[in-house]
Amino acid sequence: MSATTTAPARGADTRSRAASFVRGPAGRPALLGVVGSALITLASPGAGSLRVTDPFLERLNLSWMRFGHGQQLSMALLYLGVGLMLLAWVRVGRLVLAERISAAGLRTTIAAWVVPMLVASPIYSRDVYSYLAQGALLRDGFDPYAVGPVVNPGPLLDNVSSIWSTTPAPYGPVWLLVADGVTRITGDSVVWGTVLIRLTMLPGLAMLVWALPRLAGHLGGRAGAAVWLGAMNPLVLVHLVGGVHNEMLMVGLMAAGVALALDREHVAGIAVIALAVGVKASAGLALPFVVWIWVAHLREQHAAREGTSGEAPLLPLLVRTSAAGAAVFVAVFAVASLVAGVGIGWLSALAGSSKIVNWLSAPTAVAQLLGPSTSWLTGWGSDRLLPVTRLVFAALLVVVLVVVWWRSRRTSTDAVRGLAVALIAVVVLSPAALPWYYSWPLAFLAPLAWSPRALGVLAGVSTWLLLIFRPPGNMGLYSPFDLVVGTAVAVLVAVSLVRVDPLHLRARPAAAEPGRDGTPAATSA
Repeated sequence: MSATTTAPARGADTRSRAASFVRGPAGRPALLGVVGSALITLASPGAGSLRVTDPFLERLNLSWMRFGHGQQLSMALLYLGVGLMLLAWVRVGRLVLAERISAAGLRTTIAAWVVPMLVASPIYSRDVYSYLAQGALLRDGFDPYAVGPVVNPGPLLDNVSSIWSTTPAPYGPVWLLVADGVTRITGDSVVWGTVLIRLTMLPGLAMLVWALPRLAGHLGGRAGAAVWLGAMNPLVLVHLVGGVHNEMLMVGLMAAGVALALDREHVAGIAVIALAVGVKASAGLALPFVVWIWVAHLREQHAAREGTSGEAPLLPLLVRTSAAGAAVFVAVFAVASLVAGVGIGWLSALAGSSKIVNWLSAPTAVAQLLGPSTSWLTGWGSDRLLPVTRLVFAALLVVVLVVVWWRSRRTSTDAVRGLAVALIAVVVLSPAALPWYYSWPLAFLAPLAWSPRALGVLAGVSTWLLLIFRPPGNMGLYSPFDLVVGTAVAVLVAVSLVRVDPLHLRARPAAAEPGRDGTPAATSA
């Protein structure tokens, strides 16, 4: 009897949620984003980061999507999907600024936008093919930190970019365990391996959505704006989920760890960040700043206990918390390495990123700018100058990180802001940078208190980073057309967040103009 009454109730509840999604304040832009995501997925087999051969498309008689006019049509549909998602994102952003939708209300929309992309072919990057091949190395008894995928021929190797086929894995033991587990389940299937790898990213997105409102609560930002900029951002969804980057898992773990530390769960926070480092080493930068959060909390406790404004001595607290944090980190990381059966050889493999050369990295930009203009005098072109600029900027980066870390010691809020600055410095000053690397600092910039116009600037920068790479995985950084179009769209996104219809395309003016502070009125969304 209970079964017959429960099933309709559940069905009614599902229909109620669907109706609430469509009829809610974000209903129309949310559906627009779903359409954009669906178009991206439909076009991805022809416009994305294609496999060398695609038997799946051949069986469906869709191989025409990969060539000639078929590929051009696919590319047009994919860019249309990206454009619709950006439009929907801006419209939702106006609702967030008008406080017509909360952080909780954004979760359903994010899920709806992500679902179609779960079955998309990889876009904007071929990294997932390397992930699968590296997982197969561990599965088949090789040491991924000693050899590259080239030693293990098969369907997974066939799709790995040539520059990475001989490169050992630069990822931590946690990620190798994930990739190993995926290949044990899916075998050498690239299609099912890609889908399952992408599913392993979803806990990272969920943790990011969970952490951002908590971070905003501590940092004085708006919870809704934090989720909108840090998790709903097409840079995150298209590049990290659609592009299948393990940054999604790393950033989610890192943000969750910092949020736990701010909630005074310091040991748990460090343990979670240790798991993030086990995915990718970049997350390790959060640890010294979490130590400052711990120190700040202990000093607050000391002041409250002593009933005085005097501060507890800094050095003893720093030593104590650093030692405790190091012990937690080493324990978690050692267990992960033991389970994976690997050592720390991945640290030496981090140097493989030097193969990435583009001007998003400051040392590369300087070398490429100075090389042609000074080669006539010095005989040094960009290639010979690049190692020198990388060395100089590496030294500069060390100085910047030390200064930023020390200046972040006073409060827990200062520590998180310092972490955001440090992550930006790492992305800009390191030897190599890619657009999705900016998702690292974005997770800690989004929860800060921003004016609507500043949010517009961050949205514009995110849009430019999204568009400056092409769907097949090659860069448009050296194409004047890509630069001009990407910049124009980025500016349009930035302006549109705070100004309705900036191009004056509507037949009639909006019913209400944005407020004086730049916040759009509720009726203009």
